[in-house]
Amino acid sequence: MSMLSTDTKSALSSVNTTMRAINVLSPGPDSKLVVTELPVPVPNASQVLVKVAAAGVNRADLAQRAGIYPPPPGESPILGLEVAGTVVAVGDVSLEPWLGQEVFGLVPGGGYAEYALLHSGHLLKRPANLSTVEAAATAEVFLTAYQAMFELGGLTAGGAVLLHAGASGVGTAAIQLAKLQQATVAVTVGSDDKADACRDLGADFCINYKKADFVSALQAAVPQGFHVIVDPVAGDYIPKDLQLLAQDGRIVVLAMMGGRQVPAFDLAPMFKKRGQLLCSTLRNRSDAYKTALCAAFYQKFADALATGAIKPVIAQVFDWQQAEQAHQLLASNAVVGKLVLTLSPPNKGEERLKVG
Repeated sequence: MSMLSTDTKSALSSVNTTMRAINVLSPGPDSKLVVTELPVPVPNASQVLVKVAAAGVNRADLAQRAGIYPPPPGESPILGLEVAGTVVAVGDVSLEPWLGQEVFGLVPGGGYAEYALLHSGHLLKRPANLSTVEAAATAEVFLTAYQAMFELGGLTAGGAVLLHAGASGVGTAAIQLAKLQQATVAVTVGSDDKADACRDLGADFCINYKKADFVSALQAAVPQGFHVIVDPVAGDYIPKDLQLLAQDGRIVVLAMMGGRQVPAFDLAPMFKKRGQLLCSTLRNRSDAYKTALCAAFYQKFADALATGAIKPVIAQVFDWQQAEQAHQLLASNAVVGKLVLTLSPPNKGEERLKVG
């Protein structure tokens, strides 16, 4: 049972009882986004309540509204996996130092709303040099990139990493983290503009897969192969990844943008290279895992975040009621970096669809 001081009870009582949120109607190919009115969630003993100023947009949001990526059991069905804002209430007296703090972090759902619950172990204090918009675009991509390359991939200083979809949010974050570790970084992208953007971030080799065979190009550029390959494409990329893998290398698959079926390929080279194929998600990990991941990332890269040595690449910012336009843009694959929604106060006479 949570213990609440008089100050905490006062903070909770001052918070609105209802909030606006973006709800998905008819998940699937004909889904629609609508502004709804819902109860403000109440934090438990391990949570804080954040008044959301901005929320990051991720492909997981597109998958959820398509009906193929539901939230973990018991979590908010509202879209949004990362937010930035101000802590306005806490669920336990031990968390009172967070009251009033400007924070950002992961949520398992609930980001597209005026208020969201964050686990106390997943909170990061917003550095002064990181804007609210930038903070809202940081947690999901940097933690995903850190997990894939270092926690799972085992990338060490001076190693070589290949990042497919290098101009994506995760890709642009991963380039920055890898270069801080003096790694050789190669990316595959779908346009010359994206290649230029990745090169500006420090990528050593940028291959436009629409113009060149990335396997032969990267075999020539990095003949020793890649210690880590981060792949959100899967499908027919897996056999190609194997050709580019270094001895004892690891392929970390984050998504299946290229399809869930892998063409038949010979496992003998995988054995010869002692390679590993890993599949990973972050959203459905336990709170304890995410807490440990946040702590490990912060220990290694907090200074870089505070000084601005790493920061998300912001492609475009939308008012949160333009979430549909943001989703369409993300689905077009024409984005370098991240899209962010900023929350605005309700317009006079705004229509609300009451739920529940």
